[in-house]
Amino acid sequence: MVALIFFWIGASAQIRYSISEELKEGTVVGNIAKDLGIDLSTLKERGFRIVSGSTEPLFQLNQNDGILYVTRKIDREEVCDRITVCLINLKTVLENPLEIHYVAVEVLDVNDHSPSFPEKEKRLEMFESALPGARFQLQAARDPDSGPYSVQQYKLSNNDHFRLEVKDRGEDRKMPILILQKQLDRESAKNHRLLLTAIDGGKPARSGTIEIIVEVLDVNDNSPVFTKDVYSVMLGENSPVGATVIQVKATDLDEDANGEIIYSFGNGVDDKILRLFGLDPNTGELTVKGLIDYEVNNIYDIDIQASDKGPVPLATDKSVIVKIIDVNDNAPEIEVTSFSKAIPEDSRPGTTVALISVNDLDSGLNGKVLCSVMEDLPFKLLSSLQDNMYSVVTKSPLDREKVSQYDLTIVAKDAGQPPLSSVKTISVVVSDVNDNSPEFSLSPYTFYVTENNHPGASVFSVSASDRDIDENAFISYHILRDSGEENKWASFLNLNSENGNIVALKSFDFETLKTFKFQVVATDSGTPSLSSNVTINVFILDQNDNAPVILYPVSANGSAEGVEEIPRHMNAGHLVTKVRAYDADIGYNGWLLFSLQEVTDHSLFALDRYTGQIRTLRSFTETDEAEHKLVILVKDNGNVSLSATATVIINVVEPKEAFAASDGKSAVKDEEENSVTFYLIITLGSVSALFIISIIVLIVMQCSNPPDDSSKYLQDVNYDGTLCHSIQYRSGDKRYMLVGPRMSIGSTIFPGSNGNTLVAPDHRRSASGEVRS
Repeated sequence: MVALIFFWIGASAQIRYSISEELKEGTVVGNIAKDLGIDLSTLKERGFRIVSGSTEPLFQLNQNDGILYVTRKIDREEVCDRITVCLINLKTVLENPLEIHYVAVEVLDVNDHSPSFPEKEKRLEMFESALPGARFQLQAARDPDSGPYSVQQYKLSNNDHFRLEVKDRGEDRKMPILILQKQLDRESAKNHRLLLTAIDGGKPARSGTIEIIVEVLDVNDNSPVFTKDVYSVMLGENSPVGATVIQVKATDLDEDANGEIIYSFGNGVDDKILRLFGLDPNTGELTVKGLIDYEVNNIYDIDIQASDKGPVPLATDKSVIVKIIDVNDNAPEIEVTSFSKAIPEDSRPGTTVALISVNDLDSGLNGKVLCSVMEDLPFKLLSSLQDNMYSVVTKSPLDREKVSQYDLTIVAKDAGQPPLSSVKTISVVVSDVNDNSPEFSLSPYTFYVTENNHPGASVFSVSASDRDIDENAFISYHILRDSGEENKWASFLNLNSENGNIVALKSFDFETLKTFKFQVVATDSGTPSLSSNVTINVFILDQNDNAPVILYPVSANGSAEGVEEIPRHMNAGHLVTKVRAYDADIGYNGWLLFSLQEVTDHSLFALDRYTGQIRTLRSFTETDEAEHKLVILVKDNGNVSLSATATVIINVVEPKEAFAASDGKSAVKDEEENSVTFYLIITLGSVSALFIISIIVLIVMQCSNPPDDSSKYLQDVNYDGTLCHSIQYRSGDKRYMLVGPRMSIGSTIFPGSNGNTLVAPDHRRSASGEVRS
């Protein structure tokens, strides 16, 4: 610490300069670096600078040569007002190592200001009865300069009646005092003009003057007298500002100032009158200064004082009575004294909604008020026994669902000329009563659900709305469950009572169930609650969930394998056999296509893509093999197609062997075909019966629908060569089409069929073994 203190003392120094004020910008004050013995070459490197505050600096330091110069003119009176020694302290800093040097610049005063008086002219009033020796203090002159350059003496111009005395109060303050040395005579001179000069101590000296006018006053011995004993006037309210109310007049027997009269309000006049009325002190004219309101005050008693201008003024008071005349300047005021913000919509006509009172501050006819309702609303005004009191009552039934709020405009109009009116608007809210049942967005609902849906997943939802609000509009849903046949499928559904989402508890199978319906009830939370129900028709949409089933060929062990024999001499185009298959799905999902997956010789046999017929492409030759294996792939046209395969073994035999074999097989084959035909008929009958029932139900539902929903189902039988039959139906913005498979030329499809690929042909075997449909 001791070492640090010695280092600090050695690293700081102080130097002092003196300059005169009002030096030009850029004037050199001194070379700080030279005076402090600092190497000039290190000034910029060590950051030689002045540490200044936030104000604009008066000095600037040159880092190249260490010279301190003035940055702007310095006014000593501005920097050091009324201070004997004006010092400006600067702090300079050098870094590496740190050095702090304090520089004090003393600003020396110059005589750059002349003495001046606050006024160019001073008037003094003296009574002619004043005795010699009377003293009158005058205003001192001020000189911004200090020391010897301040005011040093005063001089008074030559005269016979006054002399000057100067009193020194220190701190450059010298007070001039005017002393009367000879009695005044007003008759010989009404006023005296004197010239007072203030002189500073500069060389050359500067001076300033003021003219003193002494007015000799007369002795006052008469009071003013008003010309009337009583002043009274009528004034209409709302008179414009500046309008003359009345003019008073008083006289004084004295002469000159003693006989000159000025008018003023008496000492007892309150501030309210001073704000409303103005008085001309010279003419005695009383004028309107503020807003004259009859309703605030209808009469004013104003005390007016008349006084002369004597040295000891004499005064006389007189009252002026101002009576205010009422005009119709106040519009009626409507006040709601009692108000029911909400009224039930089932309120009877005549129910009181609000009580209002009307008030008009005017008097007479100007204060008589009539009230009415402006709009044609289910409300009216009834007057009460008490004046200017009215009740607002209903005049017809209300319905919140039509109008939930009324803005009732009440007009109050007085009988003045011209009449004035005011308007008051009150908002009457109609509160809800549970008088509306829930309404479903559709009736009935029709939904289409794809089969194989996930149990527990939402399949569709219903929505109902209630024109009521709050609790009366809070709707809960439930499924109507009864023992009727119509709602038996509702047990497989679960309904969210809050949002109307319906969840299927089981997976639907189109092949088992194609359509069903049930009822949903929507109930509000009002007291008592209201409810409504809706019928929901559900149609199950088919998915490709059934693989094709091979009906022929079928071996004894149930596999899709068969053996066919044909004579070797058969020509091209000969029908060898026909692969028959069935798909329980409908539309594209049940439309089957046949293709050869494996064949021994591609040049011998061909498979019809749509009918499954296997025909020869050419005649057999001696070099062709006697046994051929064909693997046929049968697949549907679903988005994810399903398939099955059948294997056909074709043996090529000589004509005699074929004839013998055909006789032996015909009996067995007829028996097998009869069995297959029986099962085929049962299957076709079941599927057709289900489809016919579905069509009948759909027709009945369509007939029971409202006329505007009649376009929801569009049936069209369409034969385009590929799709033999189609049913089109529409739900909302969605359009669906059920399509049946392409049939061979000449085949037919009945409108009551299920539109799948099951074909029950009439088999006839020719002598050559050809099978035709």
